[in-house]
Amino acid sequence: MSLEDKIKQLPSSPGVYLMRDAAGTIIYVGKARNLRQRVRSYFKETADSRYQVKFLVARIADLEVMLTDTEKEALLLENTLIKQHRPRYNLDLKDDKTYFSLRIDLQEQFPRFNIVRKIPRDKARYFGPYASASAAREVLRQITRMFPLRHYPLTSCLSRKRPCLYHQIGQCSAPCHRLISADDYMELVKGAILFLEGKGRELVAQFKRHMLEASLDERYEEATRWRNLLRSIEVTVEKQKMVLRGGDSDVVGYHRDGERLEVALLFIRSGVLTGSRVFSLTWKMGDAEGISAFLARYYTEGSYIPEEILLPLEIEDGASLADVLSDAKGRSVSIIHPRRGTRRELVELAGRNAVAALRERDEKQASTETLLGELHKRLHLSRSPRRIECYDISTIQGRFSVGSGVSFLNGAADKRNYRHYRIREVEGQDDFAMLREVFSRRFREETILKEGLPDLVVVDGGIGQLNATLEIISELGLNERFDLVSLAKSRVASGTESTSITRSDERVFLPGRKNPVILRQNSTALLLLAAIRDEAHRFAIEYHRTLRSKEGIASGIEQIQGIGAKRRTALLTHFGSLQRLKEAGVEQIAAVQGMTRPLAESVYKNLHQETKNP
Repeated sequence: MSLEDKIKQLPSSPGVYLMRDAAGTIIYVGKARNLRQRVRSYFKETADSRYQVKFLVARIADLEVMLTDTEKEALLLENTLIKQHRPRYNLDLKDDKTYFSLRIDLQEQFPRFNIVRKIPRDKARYFGPYASASAAREVLRQITRMFPLRHYPLTSCLSRKRPCLYHQIGQCSAPCHRLISADDYMELVKGAILFLEGKGRELVAQFKRHMLEASLDERYEEATRWRNLLRSIEVTVEKQKMVLRGGDSDVVGYHRDGERLEVALLFIRSGVLTGSRVFSLTWKMGDAEGISAFLARYYTEGSYIPEEILLPLEIEDGASLADVLSDAKGRSVSIIHPRRGTRRELVELAGRNAVAALRERDEKQASTETLLGELHKRLHLSRSPRRIECYDISTIQGRFSVGSGVSFLNGAADKRNYRHYRIREVEGQDDFAMLREVFSRRFREETILKEGLPDLVVVDGGIGQLNATLEIISELGLNERFDLVSLAKSRVASGTESTSITRSDERVFLPGRKNPVILRQNSTALLLLAAIRDEAHRFAIEYHRTLRSKEGIASGIEQIQGIGAKRRTALLTHFGSLQRLKEAGVEQIAAVQGMTRPLAESVYKNLHQETKNP
């Protein structure tokens, strides 16, 4: 049956359609309340002003549909098929980072906050999201400065003989050592929750009442504690601005420039604007379809779901999407297109954020092009250095030898392509032989086919290191497959009569050229090369330290009867270092997979005897 005949026979029911190209590859998956009406709209000559759709339609060679009973089922099926097939023309959020949230389980004894990536359907409370782990940690630090709650897992706290350092600096009330009553501790927990909910003014009134009561009862030490809490909270509350009344809302705004779709989210928690997030996407279909696809992907992949989502336009499947999100959240979720009032103003604000983000994206791109152009010209490269890789070796007298490879794409760290290499074939201190092993593994043909080639490779050192690396590249048959330079660190200049310390410039050495290129100090080009070199060095040292730490655990417990290779590996994986294992209590050690309480007691006793009798 021809494609035209299939389209004519489509039913007017809900379902999902899969568009395939001539090779049979699925290139687009869509959902519809009315399959016949939606699919026909793509092939009408004048009805669709979206010029991008023409590129899709020209590639459609076949069509497959799956019928569903409801539009809601179609939405769920579409999302599943997109994740399964990753069609070329569907929205893809794979490059976007997961945001972080704060979690607290009120069923736990002496509850504490911790940072999580995903939000499962459990009975805990979640706050956020926050744009990065560092942002979440900063909020957590702020909370613990105001509310001295427990920092460590309860088993770790109970195993200590005395309160931790956080108690000494006033950031932990030490409930595990009974230095605060359970009721007073829960008052701190409730206060922290009120603060995160944006109910700062209610919190201030509550704490003033506690302070007054303690003062009237002549409990002056307790009154002082409430006063100190009040002072730290009031400073923050003054900065908060209420923008909506009610619960939690996400506000969506967008800006479109051809195939580029910039989506901005504003997060409103308990009426207070707490943060924002921007997505830079590629989208070839209509605006409403793009926003709908974005919402479905974003909220079904572990993001926090608010009670209300405000949109700048109507989406066809808004009701079914609201049903799906309500099921996931366990309470009602509304998707609203406000046309007036404060909510409309917030949507317009989100739209302005999207416009500004796209402008910033363009300016950053222009700045990157200038930077890469400068490197291309000054270093006489054969191609623009869009992908730059740098390699480093870390070893101590040939022990725990490792190599690292870091990758920068368009001037930014591309951490998905960072690589660690455990040196296997070289014994002793021979950095160039180790680098040869790293290069032979990174640049073998199957790896090149999978990961591609860099445009530029940077090595640390002067002309000697560059020539040695050139020899390695020649042996491996990699000549002219990428550019190569070496970056020599600045050093204290010799022969100077000045009383002050003078340092030489950082120098870039090029193949076939004796004299180095001196890039202007503090120029963006030189700072980028130095950052790449330093990152490779940091990454290698980090891996080297990890291996030494693992070896420390193994050597610290390998003589204990009953602790074989499997249990050593389990302890290593769980604790990460010998020091952390030594700090653990018997209960924590016994909780590790494969361990029993008698074995845990044996490990604990052995390690602490070793500590007392080194």
